[in-house]
Amino acid sequence: MNRTRLEAFSDGVLAIIITIMVLELRTPAEGTWSALAAVLPTFLSYLLSFVYVGIYWSNHHHLMHLVDRVDGAVLWANLHLLFWLSLIPFTTRWINESEFAQVPVVVYGVNLMLAAVAYAILQWRLVRVQGTDGSLRAALGQDWKGKLSPLIYLVGIGLTFVQPLLGVAVYTVVALLWLVPDRRVERYLTTASDSGEPAPGP
Repeated sequence: MNRTRLEAFSDGVLAIIITIMVLELRTPAEGTWSALAAVLPTFLSYLLSFVYVGIYWSNHHHLMHLVDRVDGAVLWANLHLLFWLSLIPFTTRWINESEFAQVPVVVYGVNLMLAAVAYAILQWRLVRVQGTDGSLRAALGQDWKGKLSPLIYLVGIGLTFVQPLLGVAVYTVVALLWLVPDRRVERYLTTASDSGEPAPGP
């Protein structure tokens, strides 16, 4: 099966997720700096969640560049990822409305961790479909960030039981690790282009 519809559907869902999040932002009650400062925590949590959705969109986009076919299992793995990402507006709103209470921040971290696991499953399935000796497997390499991220989320979830803001700080560190788009795929495509190899994809 062709990857084009999967990529287009994913782009549409991620765009809707971002739209839902921005609609949750409320304007300050008054036209004063103090009123603006009062909504700053809400804006910062929105910013963190926006960055996360952006990271997944960017890396999903890079991933699809090395995919020339998908199967039914890939479609479901992709839907699994989109399910956890679609919950980010809900968990973001909860930590805002609870003013960063312990349980909402834990649930937010679990949401992020399960999205990371779902992305790893999608990657694994795509590698299986393309072949373990294919271009996608070669481009991904050891994927140390992908393996390390769920462990860091667990640390953040644990620290939330000590102080919720410590958990948020750890979640922010993971976002910073992934903020730069995945250069492995770009490097692979550049190397393949320089060597005259055909690029994967339709």
